[in-house]
Amino acid sequence: MLVFSALVAGSFALGALAANDISPLALNTVRFWIAAVVVGGVALATGGLRRQSLKAPWRYVVLAFPFVTYFVLMFEGLKTAPPVSLAAIFTFTPIMSAGLGWLLLRQKMTMRMGVALLIGGFGALWVIFRGDLHALLTMALGRGEWIYFVGCIAHAIFTPLVAKLNRGETALESTFLTIIVSAILLTVWSWRDLMATQWLALPDIVWITISYTSVMASAATFTLLQFAALRLPSSKVMAYTYLTPTWVIAWTLAMGQAAPTIWITLGIGLTIVALVLLLKDESAART
Repeated sequence: MLVFSALVAGSFALGALAANDISPLALNTVRFWIAAVVVGGVALATGGLRRQSLKAPWRYVVLAFPFVTYFVLMFEGLKTAPPVSLAAIFTFTPIMSAGLGWLLLRQKMTMRMGVALLIGGFGALWVIFRGDLHALLTMALGRGEWIYFVGCIAHAIFTPLVAKLNRGETALESTFLTIIVSAILLTVWSWRDLMATQWLALPDIVWITISYTSVMASAATFTLLQFAALRLPSSKVMAYTYLTPTWVIAWTLAMGQAAPTIWITLGIGLTIVALVLLLKDESAART
């Protein structure tokens, strides 16, 4: 999940540069088909798919819907919102995942986890509103932030569903089948956008973003998330998203963009405190 957060951050930084040059539906359709080829190749090289993973295929449709919704709304939000703000919104997924984890899997939240989620949530709000207390109190969110927030709800639904619907499939098997179904759904959904896109006229940054998000921010992160979701409570899986704003800043600095203000940095510091609190293994204490 540490690697997951770093790779996800790259999609924010690159996506912000490409979001206005291509339809989010078209971009995500291409990236999912490329990711399907990459993950399918890895699956074949490591023994292929077992027959049992194909049982109850409706499960992959259920998983694909929130996953596709998240990525499409992410790129739609990046058209108008800064990547650091969206990365901060992404940190609200642990709170939502904790609630859904209890609802679907009866995963309990300890006092420590609850305090950590509150600290992280406040830190995220501070980043989103750029340290402006008046904007925070009036909840003056932009259109891009609201769009992406809906996407994060879909992402939070997806995490506990992975464990709920798993019937013994490996992370790689579940990843491949969910990505294939996602690519099919997106192709149907985005057919007009695919036909209308002038593919040969797209700037280089769009192809760089498609390549990165296909391999690193789709195939790799999806596999990492599947692996972690089967071994950790939903809230702890998503706790690592608290590092995403920090990684986004690192990405943007590496690309020569301006550093954030000290007020935003303070908010990010709170999200890191939340991560440290959530990483404590409390299972031993309970036993």
